[in-house]
Amino acid sequence: MSSPSLSSHPFIPVDSGESASLDLPLDPYSTLPDLVVLQELLQEKSSSSEKDDTTAIEKLQALNDPTRPEFDPTAFQFWETHHLRTTLPPWVWKSLLAPYIAWAQKIARFPTDVVMVTHLLLYLTTSVPSAIWLQCYQFTWAHGLLHAIIQIWYAGGYTLMKHQHIHMNGILAPQFRLFDQLFPYALDPLCGHTWNSYFYHHVKHHHVEGNGPGDLSSTMAFDRDSIVDFAKYVGRFYFLVWLELPLYFLRVGKRVFAMKVAAWELGNYLAIVLLWKYNDARATFCVFVLPFLVLRLGLMAGNWGQHAFVDHDDPLSDFRSSITLIDVASNRFSFNDGYHTSHHLHPRRHWRGHPVALLEDKKRYENEDALVFRNIDYIMITVKLLQKDYTYLAHRMIPLGADQAKLTVEERATMLRARTRKFSKDQMESLLRRRDR
Repeated sequence: MSSPSLSSHPFIPVDSGESASLDLPLDPYSTLPDLVVLQELLQEKSSSSEKDDTTAIEKLQALNDPTRPEFDPTAFQFWETHHLRTTLPPWVWKSLLAPYIAWAQKIARFPTDVVMVTHLLLYLTTSVPSAIWLQCYQFTWAHGLLHAIIQIWYAGGYTLMKHQHIHMNGILAPQFRLFDQLFPYALDPLCGHTWNSYFYHHVKHHHVEGNGPGDLSSTMAFDRDSIVDFAKYVGRFYFLVWLELPLYFLRVGKRVFAMKVAAWELGNYLAIVLLWKYNDARATFCVFVLPFLVLRLGLMAGNWGQHAFVDHDDPLSDFRSSITLIDVASNRFSFNDGYHTSHHLHPRRHWRGHPVALLEDKKRYENEDALVFRNIDYIMITVKLLQKDYTYLAHRMIPLGADQAKLTVEERATMLRARTRKFSKDQMESLLRRRDR
């Protein structure tokens, strides 16, 4: 895939005065909405900026609106539909892809979300048959390890599809509700998830506590550039979440949640142990254990990056405890996961709505001193933090508002470093009291 260019992209006009801001290459997998948002955030302030914002917002809204001619459903992650429509041979589009999109839109919950059906078809025709063959028919190490590698590669996209599923109560149309509710029990363990743990930990716990001091996955008690602290953070999740999450629900008076999450988590472990002992330990290791171990590391490394920068002046603000990433491949392959601030502000917002929501609320992002980065994903943010490479991070920060714009690269690096410092026990207890008032 060739590298996209703001100046050459057919949907995005570029003012000549912007060239000094475009010192980083565009990610070759940047989506059209990311490029529109990037254009708006990089452009110089002028008397016409409000009009330009409105034009960009209308453009993004049109891409999401099935009644508009510009509507562009997402059918595949690698290619945007408007691009396929103009580059594929006409007979391929007319005879194959357009009928598939029309069919899948009848199955998906939202007309934009053909890609959800594409994902399910991919997993049902590759992951499930492969796992059954390894567990029930014939195991070879070559097949087993290849299966594990592919499942680990699938895990990011699947997890963010599941992310949409747990926040929106499904991804398929109402007439397919039964299948919509049941498929995670087959696919979750293949991608490293335990049954229902993502729902209870993420929706019923993390979004209630919001990375605050009561959040079991909060980053606040750790120095986010410390390898030792990162190891403690990951280790705690690996070895104790099965116990700490039910205890949390008991502590806040949600006994039913406590019993359910404990039963599902321990039940999943028991299923793996039984398969290991009575079926084929090698197959169980490749099909279930390896994806589980890798995914849990990935989840914690990602959350570390998502909530690495917490402003001590207002740590409970979603604007100042989470970040936004644009011009990054993960927005294409992980359903706009980079718009994490937007997600925390409105957890049930549809994934295609995040770019337009950022532009609609851009002034508030500026006033709240929110952080936006480009051309870097959460995992690389975690890596660069552990390397203490704040200059690298500062170069990828897009200044919002006049105050951030005045900062030099060195001053940005200093500000970012300050936001990674851990909170003391007294500060955490004070924030808990403030939250409970």
